[in-house]
Amino acid sequence: MTSSNECITVALTGNPNCGKTTLFNNFTGLHHHVGNWPGKTVTIERKEGKRVYEGTVFDIIDLPGTYSLSGRSLEEDISIEFLTTQRPDVVLNIVDASRLERHLYLTLQLIELGVPLIVALNMNRFATEDGIHINADALSKDLGVPVIPIEAIDNTGKKDLIHAILSRPKPSEQHMQYSSDLEDRITEVLSRDHRKTRWNAILELIHGESTIDGIPLKEVFANQRYAHIDSIVQASVTKQRMSSIERSRRIDDIVTHKWLGFPIFLAVMYLLFQIVFTLGAPFMALIEKAFSLLAKFSAAFFSVTPAPKWVVSFVSDGVIGGVGSVIIFLPNILLLFLLLAILEDSGYLTRVAVIMDAIMKKIGLHGKSFIPMILGFGCSVPAIMAARTLESEREKFLTILMVPFMSCGARLPVYLLFTSALFAPSLHGVVMFSLYLLGIFIALLVGFALQKTLFTGESSPFLLEMPPFRAPRVKAVLFHAYENGWQFLRRAGVIIFPAVLFMWLLASLPFGVPYASSESVIGVVGTAISPIFAPLGFGEPEFSVALLMGLIAKEVVIGTLGSLYGASEGSLGDVLHGIFTPLSAYSFMVFVLLYIPCFAAMLTVKQETGSWKLTGVAAVGMFVVAWIASFLVYQGGTLLGFS
Repeated sequence: MTSSNECITVALTGNPNCGKTTLFNNFTGLHHHVGNWPGKTVTIERKEGKRVYEGTVFDIIDLPGTYSLSGRSLEEDISIEFLTTQRPDVVLNIVDASRLERHLYLTLQLIELGVPLIVALNMNRFATEDGIHINADALSKDLGVPVIPIEAIDNTGKKDLIHAILSRPKPSEQHMQYSSDLEDRITEVLSRDHRKTRWNAILELIHGESTIDGIPLKEVFANQRYAHIDSIVQASVTKQRMSSIERSRRIDDIVTHKWLGFPIFLAVMYLLFQIVFTLGAPFMALIEKAFSLLAKFSAAFFSVTPAPKWVVSFVSDGVIGGVGSVIIFLPNILLLFLLLAILEDSGYLTRVAVIMDAIMKKIGLHGKSFIPMILGFGCSVPAIMAARTLESEREKFLTILMVPFMSCGARLPVYLLFTSALFAPSLHGVVMFSLYLLGIFIALLVGFALQKTLFTGESSPFLLEMPPFRAPRVKAVLFHAYENGWQFLRRAGVIIFPAVLFMWLLASLPFGVPYASSESVIGVVGTAISPIFAPLGFGEPEFSVALLMGLIAKEVVIGTLGSLYGASEGSLGDVLHGIFTPLSAYSFMVFVLLYIPCFAAMLTVKQETGSWKLTGVAAVGMFVVAWIASFLVYQGGTLLGFS
C-alpha cells in the first residue's frame, strides 16, 4: 500500500460511450477542472479531478474517448502523447462488458504500449440482462492485468478498484504473438534502432506502405488482433440467450434500411412535435392564466397605490409582460427535451447519423458530422463544440457553419407562440415539424454550396460504434429534462429578464412620450431598420427590434414583443393574431430559424475556428440565407394565393 499524502496519477481510457466520464464524475464528485490539451491547434477539453482516499491523493485525468491507439485522429494522438510522455502511475481502461469484443481492441494496444494497466469491466448489469456472463478471473489471466467488475453509475466495485489502483499494477508481460511474418518485421525495425519499443515498431509498420499478399499491414495487424480477442472471449464469456446487440441488429435492419430509414426518422420527429403540442397545451394555458391573474392583481394593487406611472409600466409591461410571455412555454420545452432524451438514451439518435451518412457524403462529409447537427436541436453552443471530434479541419469547419441552421431549443418559444396564435390546432405539429425539417434542408444546401467552393475535398472514412437499443433510463431522462428546463429558467433570469427590462427602458425614453411609440428610442430604431423586413411580410418596427434583440438569445424575441405590446393586459397571441396572417407568421418563423444565432454561439464559432474573418462571413451569410428564404416563402406564397 502507499504512504500518507502520496499522489497517484490515474489516466482514464476507453471507447466512446463506455461509461468513462460517468466513472470520472463519480470518482471526483463532479469537482473537476476543465481545460484544453496543451499544444493543440484544434482544442479538445481536458478534464482533471482529484480524489482523496485514506490520505492518498488520486490525480485523475480523463483522456478523450477513442476506439484505438493507431494515431488516426486528434483524440488518439492526445492519448498516445500523454501515455508515452507523462507516464501515469496507473492507466484505467473502462470496458463495456456487453460489447467486450469491440472494446478489447484498445485494451490489447494499451498492453502493447507497456503501461501499468487495470481493466474496469463496466455495464455488467446490461451484460447480465442479455444473458452474457464474463469470468473476470479468466479474462484477467488471459490479459495479464487486473480485471475489476464495476458499475460506473454507482459504488459497485469501487472499493476493489481503489485497492487495485493503490497496489500499483505492473505492465502486462503477456503481449500477443503475431504471425511469424509480422514478428519478423517487428524484429527488423527494432534491430535498426534499439531505442524503439515494440509499440513504436508496430506503429511504424502500421503507418508504412508495406503489405502482405496485397493487404496493408494495418489491416493485417487489426485482423490478427481481433482473432486473438475472439479466442480470449471464447475462454472467458458464456452467452445463454440472444443479446441486446443481436436484437439491435434486427431492429437496425429496419430503422437504418436504405429506403425505410429516412421515412421512419421523419415519422418519429413528426410524432415528437405532435406530442409536445398535445400534452403541453393544457399546462401552457394554466401558466398563461396564472400570469393573467398576476397582471390583474398588479393592476388592482397599483390602482389604490400612489405609485408613479413608470413603476406601473415597469411591473406590468417589463416584468409581467416581458418575462411572463416567455415562461408560459416551459411545459413544452420540458416535453421536447424529455422526448429527445428518450430517443438519445434508447440509442436511436445514433442511428440517425447512419441514416444520414449517404446524404452527408454528397457534401464531402459523413454521418458522424450529423451528430453535432442533432445536438443543435438542443443548443448551438455545445453542438458547435462537438464538431471537434471530426477527423479533419475541413470537416470540422464545414460542420460548424452548418450547425447554426438547426433549430435550437431557444427558438422553440417563438414557434410555439406564432403557431398557436395563427394556425389551426390540427396544423400545429405539421408547422413545427416543417420548420425543423427546413433547418436540416437549408443546412445541407449550404453545406453543399460551401463544399463546392470554399471547402472542397472528400470525406474521411466513417467509423461510428452504435450502442445497442435499450429501454431509456428513467433517472437519466428526467435529469436531462430537468437540466434543460432549469437552464431555460436560468436564462429567463440571467439573460431574458435584463434584456426585456432594457427594452422597456428604451421604449419609455425619452420620458413623457407614449410607451413604445414611434417617438421613443426603440421606435426610432425600429422604424429605421424595418424596411429591411417589409418584403418578408413583417415590416412593423416592433418586430424589427425583436429580431435585433434576438441576437442576445432567441427567447428574447418573445420577451421583447411581450414588453413592447404590453402583453400583461392580454394574451400576446391575441395581439399577434390581429397583425399577422398565417403566411407572414410562417415567414417570420423561417427568418428566426435561419438568421444569425445568439452571441454565445457566434463567439463559440470564433473560438473553434480561430478566425474573426470566418465568423463575420458566417454571420453575414446566415442573415442573407434567412432573408432569401423568408422572401421566397412570403412572396412565393402571396403569388400562389396564400395569406
